[in-house]
This record gives sequence, structure tokens and C-alpha cells, in this order.
Amino acid sequence: MTRRTVRLAHVLSSTALAAGALLATAACAQEDGRDAGAAGISASPAAARQQTESPTGSPTGSPTGTLTESGAETALITAADIEDDWTQVKDTEAENWHDGLLIGKVDVSDFLSAKTDAADCQRLMDSLFDDDLLGKPSGANALRGFTEDDSRLLYQVAAYDRTDVQDSLNWMAELPQECDQFTMTENGEKRTVQVTESSLPSVGDAREGLRVTVRGPVDGTDATLTLDVAAVRVGDNAITVTAGGLDGDEDDSVRSAVQLGTQRLQDVLAGRSPAASPSQFD
Repeated sequence: MTRRTVRLAHVLSSTALAAGALLATAACAQEDGRDAGAAGISASPAAARQQTESPTGSPTGSPTGTLTESGAETALITAADIEDDWTQVKDTEAENWHDGLLIGKVDVSDFLSAKTDAADCQRLMDSLFDDDLLGKPSGANALRGFTEDDSRLLYQVAAYDRTDVQDSLNWMAELPQECDQFTMTENGEKRTVQVTESSLPSVGDAREGLRVTVRGPVDGTDATLTLDVAAVRVGDNAITVTAGGLDGDEDDSVRSAVQLGTQRLQDVLAGRSPAASPSQFD
């Protein structure tokens, strides 16, 4: 399989920004196959901030099998796994999704702790554009993209170093406080950014959710881009979901993707075939 290791950033044109959803997404070319591989199940460490619990309140274990390329493909969700009328797109199209409203230099004067907080906010905006919110995967990874009207949803499954991915989740947890509201400048135009925390289903070993809202001019007209972002760690692996556009609120779809996608990944890591996609959203 040939995997892209270097990606060129493509900024959406103003016309495309005004006409459709503007969502940053990136990934690698994917490999066909459905062999998840057998793996044992054992208890995994509790997350630093959020711990998955059983109905009785005791921690639950996570599968610890190695994620293969074909397993990552199998763990991807389908349109039936998310609410509303999403349509799956070609992988090559999803790989090149980028949102020009995310480009800009963070205004350091907005922060009391300029050197630290401003750097974290810049990292957030850059990683949303570059599609590497949790950092570079250390192993197998796969992605799938969906569209609905003027919104886009990008779903990624990947293997990481556990320490690195947990550090990224801990970093995400601080962003609603560090990056509550700030401005960015691009080509003389100012954009206002707000970052708030969003709740996620209690799945996986650790999870973080954010809503990022960017307001600024597009082709002479004020526009608002709203992105719902979620990341869930399962052992040394994680799923990442980014959804939104100029139409805004995709929280329900993100929650559905997280709920069912985490179970699919756990099934794959345990050597089981994921259950058929549900029909309750039809």
C-alpha cells in the first residue's frame, strides 16, 4: 500500500467557503481489507481526566490488540452510524478538505499568559487545518468523510503512542479555559474565535470534546464557521471526529459517531466483527 506522508495545504476559495461547509480534514490513502486480527482483552489504565465506568460504577477494560491497516478500515463508521442524511464521499476528496477560515496568526495581546496560551491556541487552529489534532499517528490509520448539505464530517481511526495521545487529550481539556476567546489575523482581516467544551458519551478510556466557532469575513460578507470536535482514546488507539460548516451545530451527529465508532474500534481490537450498522437513524 502506498501512504501519503507529505500533504500540501489547500486553502478553500472564498466562493467555496461561502457555498459549502468548510472543514479541515486530512489522512492517508487507505487499504482494502476486513481482517481485524485476533486480540486479547485486558484492563487498561484509567484516563487522567475521564474514566470509563460500567453501570455499577467500576472501571471497564479496553481491548489491547494491535491495530492493523485493515482493522482500521473495518473500524470506520458508515453513514448509517450517524444521525441525519450524511453521504459518504471518496477518500481522495476527504483527504483534501481544508478550511480557509482556520488560517491566521493568533493575536498574542489577547492573552495574559501570552507565550503559553497563545501558542496553544495557535496549535489548535493549525492542527484543525492540518488534520492532526492528536498528533501524527505512530501506526495504522484510516479515514472516511461524509457530507450533508453544506456540512462535512471527517472520521479518523489511528494508532498512536499512548503517552502522546493522552498528552494531546490533556492539552485539549485545557483549551476552553486557555483559548476561551481570541482573535486571528490573516491578510489584514480579523477573525474572532471561541472555544468551548462539549460533552461526549462516556466511552473509551479517555475522551475530550470541543466546539470551535470562527467568525470573520468571507468574500466581503460576515460568516460563521462552527466545528464540533471529538477525540476518544481506546488503549493506544484513538478515533477523531470533526464536523460542521457554515450551517453550524453537528453535535448530535458527532455524539452518534463517537458512541458507535468507539464500539466498532473495541470490537476490532478484540478480534470481533463489528455489529451491522444500526437502522434507528433511517
